[in-house]
Amino acid sequence: MTVAETAKQARAASRSMASLTIASRDQALIAMADALLNARDRLFDANNRDLANAHGLPEPVRKRLIYNEKKLRESVDELRALAAAPDPLGRTTLARMLADGLKLYRVSCPIGVVGVIFESRPDALVQIAALCLKSGNAALLKGGSEASYTNRALFEALNAAAISCGIPEGWASLFGSREDVAEMLALDDLIDLIIPRGGNAFVRYIKENSRIPVLGHADGVCHVYVDVSERGENDRRAPYADCALRVVRDSKTQYAAVCNAVETLLVHKDAAEAFLPELAKNMPEVELRGCPAAQRIINCKSASDADWDAEYLDYILSVRVVDSLDEAIEHINRHGSGHTDAIVTDSPLRAARFLAEADSANVFHNCSTRFADGYRYGFGAELGIATGKIHARGPVGLEGLTIYKYKLLGAGHTVADTQDGTVAYLHKPLDEECPL
Repeated sequence: MTVAETAKQARAASRSMASLTIASRDQALIAMADALLNARDRLFDANNRDLANAHGLPEPVRKRLIYNEKKLRESVDELRALAAAPDPLGRTTLARMLADGLKLYRVSCPIGVVGVIFESRPDALVQIAALCLKSGNAALLKGGSEASYTNRALFEALNAAAISCGIPEGWASLFGSREDVAEMLALDDLIDLIIPRGGNAFVRYIKENSRIPVLGHADGVCHVYVDVSERGENDRRAPYADCALRVVRDSKTQYAAVCNAVETLLVHKDAAEAFLPELAKNMPEVELRGCPAAQRIINCKSASDADWDAEYLDYILSVRVVDSLDEAIEHINRHGSGHTDAIVTDSPLRAARFLAEADSANVFHNCSTRFADGYRYGFGAELGIATGKIHARGPVGLEGLTIYKYKLLGAGHTVADTQDGTVAYLHKPLDEECPL
């Protein structure tokens, strides 16, 4: 079957999925969880084949490729949690009486056909397929070639389980080649949304070569800014300073090879003398690359201009000493990717300014950038982080995979009746759900 034929099948399936009951969709998710457990040996064998072919890959990529017992359990737990989540479809978000007996409702509905192109993480396939099914969307999936065996094994288990529960055939498909991506991008009449999960150059290629709307993020150039203490407390024993060290360490080292790990640390000049030596002492596994001011305080490599724009996905951290909060915000808005940026400060006023002016999808105060995650936000599984400014921003979960339609219910109403004064506009808010 060609890519176009597969997309047509997905379009037909999406029409049926839009009217599936929540019970049917949740039953399929539970069946998918059970199917993964039953396919455990086959999944691990497939992953071992991928890992055996991955010797030339960078270590962060190889690490994301692993699908083991821990990842399997996480996938199963996510599927079951998603089955227990409320239905994202059919939610009334606006109700208004336009005129006597004429009622308008805004109701959530599926987007339709979603194409998702993702990186080496096989567990991403499970998250994507599950989120699309729960939200009533058909899914066209393209994973990285480095995970081809694992992706295929996962897809076959999930797809068979869903279809056995009455989900229409064609609700999900898995493509295998780069040529398939190029064909997908031309199908703007069949695919409603493309979500790329990859590097900056790849995402830019997608946007420049398709008329299909694109949702997602390119790089994860995240920052933590350690502000000067409001009370001038730079002593390492101060709770503020301890908080800063904990936040920076977790943001960098809890899991370095992910998009919400911090890549650049900004430190106020009045805090740098006390903070940076403690940071270097407590993060010996991290290679620090500093600006000249940082190098005068700690022994570290010199940061180049390219470091301020780098997504390392590794135990490397660029460090810049700044003169002010304004300079920190300006640096973030110039060099950041709009993903996640945090401030550590004991000043509520300075924190409020940072949260308002740092132009990112996720802005944090006194906590790790690693919290930028759909599961940690309580959204359930996530499709990725969106840094644009269209219908979804930040972690994209179920809500980001829905759109809405306006349903207008009347009883023979006509515009002519309102124009000649027979019927008057009321525009009265209603507190009720759409009945249809």
